Amino acid sequence: MPGEQYKHIFLRNLHETQRYTSPTGGSSKRRVRQDRDRAAHGNFLRERLNQAWRDADERAQEAAIYTEREGAYIEFEGEPGFDLLFKSLEKLGRGDQIRLLNVREEVNEDNGRRTVATVYVPFSQRGYFLRKLDKYLEGNRRGQNLINSIANIRSAVLESFWIREERNQIPGQEPGWVEVWLRDEDGTASGELQRAIERVDIEVSANSLSFPERTVRLAKANRAGLEHMITCSDVVAEMHPAKEVCSFFLDMNNLDQTLFAEDLGQRTRYNGANEVAICILDTGINNGHLLIAPFLAADDMHTVDPGWGTHDHDGHGTLMAGTALYGDLTDLLQNNDVVTIGHLLESAKILPPPPRQNSRDLWGYISAQGVSRAEIRAPGRKRVICMAVTAPDHSSRGNPTSWSAEIDNITSGAEDESRRLMIISSGNIIEEAKWRNYTNSNIVSGVEDPGQSWNALTVGAYTEKIQIQDPTMVGFAPVAPARGLSPFSRTSSTWPTAKWPIKPDVVFEGGNVAVGPTYATTHEDLELLSTHHNPTIAQFAPFNATSASTALAANMAAQIQNAYPNSWPETVRGLLVHSANWTDEMLHQFLPTNVARPVYSQVLRACGYGVPDLDRALYCASNSLTLISEAELQPFDRHPTDSRYVTRDMHLYHLPWPTDILAALGPTNVQMRVTLSYFIQPGPGEVGWKDRYRYPSHGLRFKINGPRESEVDFVRRINALARDEDTDVDTEGPADRWKIGKARNVGSIHSDIWEGSAADLATSHLIAVYPTVGWWRERSHLGKWASRCRYSLIISIRTPEEAADIYIPVAQAVRVTVPVTVRTDRGDQG
Repeated sequence: MPGEQYKHIFLRNLHETQRYTSPTGGSSKRRVRQDRDRAAHGNFLRERLNQAWRDADERAQEAAIYTEREGAYIEFEGEPGFDLLFKSLEKLGRGDQIRLLNVREEVNEDNGRRTVATVYVPFSQRGYFLRKLDKYLEGNRRGQNLINSIANIRSAVLESFWIREERNQIPGQEPGWVEVWLRDEDGTASGELQRAIERVDIEVSANSLSFPERTVRLAKANRAGLEHMITCSDVVAEMHPAKEVCSFFLDMNNLDQTLFAEDLGQRTRYNGANEVAICILDTGINNGHLLIAPFLAADDMHTVDPGWGTHDHDGHGTLMAGTALYGDLTDLLQNNDVVTIGHLLESAKILPPPPRQNSRDLWGYISAQGVSRAEIRAPGRKRVICMAVTAPDHSSRGNPTSWSAEIDNITSGAEDESRRLMIISSGNIIEEAKWRNYTNSNIVSGVEDPGQSWNALTVGAYTEKIQIQDPTMVGFAPVAPARGLSPFSRTSSTWPTAKWPIKPDVVFEGGNVAVGPTYATTHEDLELLSTHHNPTIAQFAPFNATSASTALAANMAAQIQNAYPNSWPETVRGLLVHSANWTDEMLHQFLPTNVARPVYSQVLRACGYGVPDLDRALYCASNSLTLISEAELQPFDRHPTDSRYVTRDMHLYHLPWPTDILAALGPTNVQMRVTLSYFIQPGPGEVGWKDRYRYPSHGLRFKINGPRESEVDFVRRINALARDEDTDVDTEGPADRWKIGKARNVGSIHSDIWEGSAADLATSHLIAVYPTVGWWRERSHLGKWASRCRYSLIISIRTPEEAADIYIPVAQAVRVTVPVTVRTDRGDQG
């Protein structure tokens, strides 16, 4: 970015708030079988329900020697190819409540898909569904769709609670660790579970995770123990296998590296006026390394378990530290430039040393404890949390888990109103056979848990490393082309694209793999260089895969936070995505060419939004302009005249557009980019992901007015409350100018690029931010319907170089000082 560099312009209170209702309200029509023989179907379900209650009575008698049961678990099965109206199975309100515990999709022998729901019914509500069946048999039309949607009813069994994972993972005779998700409306579920199993040999971890209506505990039990848990407890909602995590150790010989390290240390300066830190959750960090010591104080080295120590027992944490501080040392060791670093390090050890490598716990709890240790020590710091620890080969296909949900809990500030920026890795492909099947293996290898977190910035890897200089590697070539996806990187290509977030969000350098005639292998020539955890052996060590790319992302995030010290975590995350672009090679690899118009969904799911650019994330130029608004709105409210809960506010911005300058440029092609970044509060639990049972607390979307579309027409188009009953809305927005379009509307960060003529953009200066539904509204009994949410809105215009100065006129219009940074051959890394 040549010439002057300007700071981004933060807009203060430039929006107006309007009451909002979606013009497309209402849910999609359900597919319910209507050709039922009413008498035969009703009598069949009555007998099945009575049998379920007989089974429940037997279980209650069996449980009586341990505890007194207050209800039963009953399973409702839908018809293959049709919808089960599971939301109507729940009965809330006063008195004993019938609660929906989980909803899952099963495939029968004929590959027909059916929906199955597990419901907890108190004994006091035994007659509730029987009365519905009586009315159905009497010909009452009210409620008939629910009964028609049910194909079978049975007493729930252990498999009814085993969600998503293969059932062969249910422990057999040998005990195994299992996540037990408890329905918990009042905070008493853990105690009830403990009482139900206190006479049985089941080990339960003392730690727990808490979410709206859910508490998660870790239990070690065999199949019989889990069945006992269901028989004797009223609070079980679902179960998942507990996960192990992985890290890897890299080593190399000491090639007399100390002199190089000392030289770099002497050239390094700290500029930490804004008190920014990167907190690394890993195996610990060795702060005795001469390149790390000035940036990591002993008081900033923490551990979740004092018995583990704070030292780096493995090497991975110190590799992360070196890259998070300096970037790729390969570049810095080859010049004599002064290096300026503007952030410190913190270490939170969350992985145990051998022989405790298989230590089991709730990894969400462990991650939260690591963050908490650092925050207690230095509560006033601006902090980037960095974690490159994932569950090996565990792709959830985007579904939330206890770990990813706790990441969302931590970042959203659900418990303490403190939002946090967390950067995590997408996980790695480590199998040699899969490297040789590049890029097919990347497409089918899903992002590992907890990389599906909505709020975290999940980082994948690309590579520019293609030079193999080792003479012993004759016959080997790099697997990935220059600036292509790294062979290590996992994707969300196989996830349901309309449901789960785009992951990874961005990609950074992660190294390459060498492939020869018979096998593929990692090699130092194709990796980054970082700090070795044992300086008596070596100063430097090779570093690769998404661990390295995640550390690079944390480095850039810290630089953004340092440049804009008062910016929100949502903004820093937004700028990383906003500055990213796909390389030509990525488009060549993943952009379909057999369609009339480019479809970017496959590129997104493989490479996220691309490779972030530090200069674009930090600065504008005379021919580019970036506007940022950090704002808060109330998405939902209670209707003033009835008991409905409805959407409430939208924000309308009149952007300080360089209208005259853009109009004068006429047909010149220009580009506008919009990024909307916010954090959701998670509501995990496998109760389905549509209707009222939603994971995110809320959603936000943006829309821009079309060329020459007036403000009145624009607001009427997007907001039903702005219309009269006889209003005929016939205007359209600039949908055909967006690169990504509707595919951007997943997760909690949405970014898209508009391209067109400057003349058209001159009149597209209105932008609306409005809410979409979430559990804050749909689960109104939880009391969050009046909550407020924050967001960061980032808008950029780019014109051809030297075409016009669009920055200074806008800066003057909004009355901000024009701070200039003169471009030099910058050697700073922080």
